[in-house]
Amino acid sequence: MAEEKNERIKVELEGVPETLLWNLYNRAAEARRPGSRVLDDPRAVALVDRIDYPFERFGAAAMAQWHALRVRCLDDEVRRFLAERPGGTVVALGEGLETQFWRVDDGRVRWLTVDLPETVAVRRALLPDDPPRRRSLACSALDLRWMDEVGADVAGRDVLVTAQGLLMYLPEKDAKGLIAACAERFPGGRFLFDALPRAMVARNQAGAMDRGGDVGYRAPRWQWGMDVKEYRKVAAASPRITEVRSLRFRRGRGLYAIAPLSHRIPGVRSMRMSIIAVRFGEAPGTAE
Repeated sequence: MAEEKNERIKVELEGVPETLLWNLYNRAAEARRPGSRVLDDPRAVALVDRIDYPFERFGAAAMAQWHALRVRCLDDEVRRFLAERPGGTVVALGEGLETQFWRVDDGRVRWLTVDLPETVAVRRALLPDDPPRRRSLACSALDLRWMDEVGADVAGRDVLVTAQGLLMYLPEKDAKGLIAACAERFPGGRFLFDALPRAMVARNQAGAMDRGGDVGYRAPRWQWGMDVKEYRKVAAASPRITEVRSLRFRRGRGLYAIAPLSHRIPGVRSMRMSIIAVRFGEAPGTAE
């Protein structure tokens, strides 16, 4: 991490952009755990130590292991894509201070981060771009001009678009419209996102997930949720979508040993985040 400087950097964000700090906090908490841990992420630990921000607002990192299991599931799917498409392009929408590039880098991947201007400014201060393989673009994920940054010479099948912790903040129409636009622009490509069950979204909208106190954290309101039986309905967003599947989590410690089967347990699946992988069909005449 020689590219990074040592001075502490004050980070002041609010609303949805501030959630990047909560995500970072949980990743670092699991990565600090001695012995057996779900996720190795030394950059997350270094970032938390370097950022001037009252992380105590988030309270105890009680969900750190579950959050890490989610991140590990996403990492595993990105690695599978890169194994199939060496030198492929990953477009990370709403990436925040994710350090996934360093966890999955195969030495050839090209990585484009797309995020809001205030978030990209923080990211560039702490994780500077390193063109040509790693670049950032300051714009909304819904501003589809980011697609032009992928490059006209990149085949759709060589593109994986990820949306970690993003689509739940969008209206359902916008979220599915984004997936459909990617299916049209990147034939043969893939889209990876996390989805929340409707019961969890309802709790968030009611304020039941806020943390009280003078320095308590109030999470932004989620707008879109899906239950298990609705995942396949994502395919209706575009005729180019050929596959929608929910990914299996790894086994965790203690109570989280049930993580691989959590999608089958009625009381648990209504409280768990799912990772959804979408595959797009090839354009006519372009299949390998």
